[in-house]
Amino acid sequence: MSFSRGASTERRTPLVGRQVELRELDGAFSQVRDKREKRVFSIVGAPGVGKTRLVRDFLSKPQKDGTLPRVFRGAATEAGAAFGVFARVLRSRFGIVEGMSADDAKVRVREEVSDVLGDRKVNDVCVFLGELLELRFEDSPLLEAVRGDAVQTGLLRRAVLKRFIELDAKRGEANGEGPIVLVLDDLHYADNDSLELLAYLVDSLEGPLLVVCIGRPELFAKRDDFRTLAAGKHTMLELPPLSETHASAVMSELLAPCDDPEAVEDLVDAAATLAGGNPALLEQMVRIFKDIGVLEVQDAFAEDEKWTVHTDKLANVRLPLTVEDAISARIASLSPKERTLLEQAATMGGVFWVGGLLAIARTSAKAPELWAPGTATDLDDIAATLKDLRERDYVLRLPDSTFSDDEELVFKHNLEREALLRLMPRADANRCHRAIADWLSFKESVRSHEEYMSMLARHRELGGLTAQAALTYVAAADIARDRYANAKAAELYKKGLTLLASGIDVELEAHVTALHHYGDVLQVLGRNDEAREAFRSMLERAYRLDLRAKGGAAHSRIGRLYRDTGRLDDAGKHFDAALALFEASKDERGIASTVDDVGKLLWLRGDYAAALEATKKGLAARRRLGDRRSIALSLNNLGLVYQDSGKFNLALDSFEQALRIRREIGDLVGVTISLNNLGTVAQDQRDDMRAQNLFLEAYEVAKETGDRNRIALVLTNLGETETRLGSPDKAIKFLKEAEEIADDLGDKLGLAEAVRGLGKAYLAQREYTKAREAIAKAVELFREIQSRVQLGVALRSLGEVMAAASAGGEEHVQARGHLLQSIWIFEEIGNDVELARSCRVYADLLRSSPEYANDDETRREEAEVRGRADGLFHKQMAESEARIPTAPPPPVR
Repeated sequence: MSFSRGASTERRTPLVGRQVELRELDGAFSQVRDKREKRVFSIVGAPGVGKTRLVRDFLSKPQKDGTLPRVFRGAATEAGAAFGVFARVLRSRFGIVEGMSADDAKVRVREEVSDVLGDRKVNDVCVFLGELLELRFEDSPLLEAVRGDAVQTGLLRRAVLKRFIELDAKRGEANGEGPIVLVLDDLHYADNDSLELLAYLVDSLEGPLLVVCIGRPELFAKRDDFRTLAAGKHTMLELPPLSETHASAVMSELLAPCDDPEAVEDLVDAAATLAGGNPALLEQMVRIFKDIGVLEVQDAFAEDEKWTVHTDKLANVRLPLTVEDAISARIASLSPKERTLLEQAATMGGVFWVGGLLAIARTSAKAPELWAPGTATDLDDIAATLKDLRERDYVLRLPDSTFSDDEELVFKHNLEREALLRLMPRADANRCHRAIADWLSFKESVRSHEEYMSMLARHRELGGLTAQAALTYVAAADIARDRYANAKAAELYKKGLTLLASGIDVELEAHVTALHHYGDVLQVLGRNDEAREAFRSMLERAYRLDLRAKGGAAHSRIGRLYRDTGRLDDAGKHFDAALALFEASKDERGIASTVDDVGKLLWLRGDYAAALEATKKGLAARRRLGDRRSIALSLNNLGLVYQDSGKFNLALDSFEQALRIRREIGDLVGVTISLNNLGTVAQDQRDDMRAQNLFLEAYEVAKETGDRNRIALVLTNLGETETRLGSPDKAIKFLKEAEEIADDLGDKLGLAEAVRGLGKAYLAQREYTKAREAIAKAVELFREIQSRVQLGVALRSLGEVMAAASAGGEEHVQARGHLLQSIWIFEEIGNDVELARSCRVYADLLRSSPEYANDDETRREEAEVRGRADGLFHKQMAESEARIPTAPPPPVR
């Protein structure tokens, strides 16, 4: 390690004491190379313990076959942009460096994507990867189809990224290149959007890939399921400190230039004791030895450096030494001028720019009478001080700068930056934050990047500019929302709205719009209580100014939240209020959307005649507006009503129209829904093989998007189809997976459907106790969410189970009670399809009862109920030209 002013203070030492860990990394890479399949290797440890160094040395070694892996790196940064770590990985993959123009970067991305994909949907892939890279490509039909739908866009983006990585790995393998290694560093700083995307990728990626994840233990606090990701293919390594023997070996190498072996031994012993096996702290010890005069460079200009050791000064090193002690010693060795400059740099963040430091320095300066470029000396003074600090390992100059006209630097040790901030007087910090905010506000690229806008907002807030900070946080959130970075958007909206709620003077329209967008992203994230609170706040502010369209939007959103969580009466009240407000403000789009919402609500209630009328009205309005995605949604809802009304041909026509539109616009989630619904019609028509094929196709599309709600839905229907095909073992496998997913998502309706399906599968296996317990649980869940159609079906299933398990007596009576409840529900809501099924099951129960042989009243009731069931089935056949269904359970839609 050299301490000459003209040389770097870095001395590279051999990697010591990590042979076991290197072998584990080698083993993971060998599995990727030999088995051509994914492996995930995570390294977790304290700061400075050598996580990044371990990976760097592993990747620099030639492999056994002589090939080198294709390594793409990305590191998360504290308070960085949403998806920032993946943006850096993609920049590494495409060779995009800071300062490269957007046009040149887009050309590079398009060339590389085309090389991987050939001619297959190159623009679509570029558009979605460009969203991560903050590069705007020409819009594709696929993106246009889902614009405004955060869930759909997020699913497509991760599916596109996954597919690109997989194809890139396979292409490299075909070209004789080594496997891809993705290195994701500092994941403890990663935003929630990045961690969610990482979880999806490590679970679903396939092919010759090694994903290396590096972070501190704080990562587990952000993602407590991290250890369980990629089960069976994930190695978790917790990197310990070096042993005392290995720490001594590292220190001996670091002190190699010393000219006194006996003195070196004293230093090694002292450092090994003080550093506690932390390699970074060992390096700090060498710097501290130099700063306090224990080490002295003999000749700064010599080709081979030699250091003189002054062991008499070793007593000045305080024992015991902690990381905090080392940081304090380093700060104490700074001159007042150096410390002031570093404090000012620290207010900017982990990275900082010379232009920002200059703006702080000139805060109170007077301009010269005639300002001539190059005449001021303050910039030279800053540059000289920074040069000295670089040589002493306080800061590093980055090769490329975010702002092409400026020099960007970073603190070498973030803990030193944090300590400097704590020591800075509040008034000085406020002054610096204001100066930085003013400087940033004139940077052109700031307005188009959520990371820089949030940085600007933070400096305005810390500088006391509360109103400006609030609006800037909201603007940053809008950028994140447009990129479908929903977790980051929610975080930024919350910051902005908290400041807006503090009573500052801003336009109410900005506040209402921010609440609207905040509620939308919270709903996408599944944070329904918080979303409802945001929409309620939006409603209150809209009411004050009689903003009826805004009030309608708030009521509509609250209604959807209630509907989707089973509070149907509350949902209806809010939809009625929304419709009245939209009609009063003549908002055609709001009217069309709300009418369709009402139709779906009526369908859930089982009021099919009213649902049909509302859904047709909503479809007509949306056709007038010409929004194809919304048209497909209305067609889907119309098909559901037709299907439950027994009009199967009309249902098929609606579902097929919706499927055609969704395929044309690339709506993959919609395609999954349409295929699933076509499968349910095939079930209703007793064509189980066709139903199975449609569900399997839907399952493949759902897996491509990664939409777990749809995956659970299709798995439930696959399970029920397998039961009907005589394979209850397969059915139970599908249904248990669906149950686990729905439970994890908090989807009570999906959970109830999966549990009811399990009960039917257990019944097919004659496991009556399990069947009864499962279906009883489903009944309670359906009652809780007020879903009457599904409740009626579950009661019928419970009656079937109890009848099958009984030999007369009380259980037989209970079975009759459940079936009569089911019949009553379907009579009340007018669902002839389900009514016919329940009547047939009830007739079968009566015929199997002990009373049937000897009781005329029982035989008369059985004949009457069976005749009613047959009449309803024949009526459905005549209306829909469908084959007569027997008594299958209704599929999940």
